[in-house]
Amino acid sequence: MPESPDIALARRLYESHADPAVLEEIMATDLEWDITPGFPSGGVYHGFDSMVNDFFGSLLPRFESFGAQAEQYYADGDGHVFVFGHYHGVTKDGKTADARFIHLWTVRDGKLARLQQAADSHVLHEALNGAGAR
Repeated sequence: MPESPDIALARRLYESHADPAVLEEIMATDLEWDITPGFPSGGVYHGFDSMVNDFFGSLLPRFESFGAQAEQYYADGDGHVFVFGHYHGVTKDGKTADARFIHLWTVRDGKLARLQQAADSHVLHEALNGAGAR
């Protein structure tokens, strides 16, 4: 069975490893980026520029490296893609953190228009705040 266009769109995001050119091409300019409370830099961000500058501009400087690895994709046929995976981060002082996530994407007009994220925020906070690595 061929992959749904919505899953192919989401897969392109994760497989690009957040390549800025790909992000700009596949995400809506009026993107809503809803990061679970308690996650580092958690909150709701409105617009592509806010996601890049306000969310990632605040989160990424806290890590030596940080990325999302998608593991499973599901689509509901109504413009929603569910992605299960994990974040892998290495803090500036060398602590590692692997935290599970679920992303719910809303696709509109062939673009990723909304992200709702839930993740194991505690693991990241432990690594960032000096607790032992997981």
